[in-house]
Amino acid sequence: MPDDPASEPTTSAPPLPSVSIVIPAYNEESVIRQCVTAAIYQSVPAHEIIVVDNLSKDSTAHIVRQLAQEYPESPIRLLTQNREQGLIPTRNYGLDSATGDVIGRIDADSLLEPDWVEEVQRAFTDPSVQATTGPVVYYDMPMRRFGLKADDKVRQLLLKLSRHQYHFLFGSNMAIRRTAWETIRDSTCLDEKDEMHEDIDLSLHLAEHELRIQYCPEMVSGMSARRLEDSPKDYRYYVQRFDRTYKAHNIRKIALKAPMAVVFSVYYPAKLLRAIHSANQPPVKRGGV
Repeated sequence: MPDDPASEPTTSAPPLPSVSIVIPAYNEESVIRQCVTAAIYQSVPAHEIIVVDNLSKDSTAHIVRQLAQEYPESPIRLLTQNREQGLIPTRNYGLDSATGDVIGRIDADSLLEPDWVEEVQRAFTDPSVQATTGPVVYYDMPMRRFGLKADDKVRQLLLKLSRHQYHFLFGSNMAIRRTAWETIRDSTCLDEKDEMHEDIDLSLHLAEHELRIQYCPEMVSGMSARRLEDSPKDYRYYVQRFDRTYKAHNIRKIALKAPMAVVFSVYYPAKLLRAIHSANQPPVKRGGV
């Protein structure tokens, strides 16, 4: 007698992980509205969108409250971190407060692609993946899609130059499994002197615990090229954060010096493109209220 198909056990795919989005913010009234709006309009909704205001003196918090009223169906949470000024304590407060299975971390000037949450979920269906990062497109630069391809190639090059020993998280476009954050959070550097790259610090602590970081080319976020407005001296200090971060972790491998050189080498041509693009743009009304 043939088997009854109805009696055969069925297996279902495990549920997709929920994704929280954490956005540290300090005086970001000119960009926070577009950032949160992009986080709202996702093909798969985020579990929650957390903006952590850090002693802002402008209308950042007011704009987030407005957005929560305008989009009552969206899980927007405004938190305040007023104990101390700084990105790391503000980031940590947001990561600690998130309740999703996976915690996305972006900057206040990030503009997530509409399928970002969906791509993050897809990446974390692999249980070995503990953190992910992806490329960025500079939305206030010319030739944006070409820039996205170039950014992806640079990140692939950095991975190759580090001999695949380290996958580097990028703070404007990253996600980490909540259990992985709970594993490393007490050992991450507080960097009171503000000398390091906090995202590289996270990467190195994940590596210490053999927690896998995956680079995901499909996990795309837009970001501003406003860093290019820095003077060459200030930009050099920014790039040299790589070296200071490695030294803080007693890492002196020559292969890890490559990211610093590559990032600094793109400064001058990118700054020229930024200047040309800005000169041809009409004045932008700032404020968002």
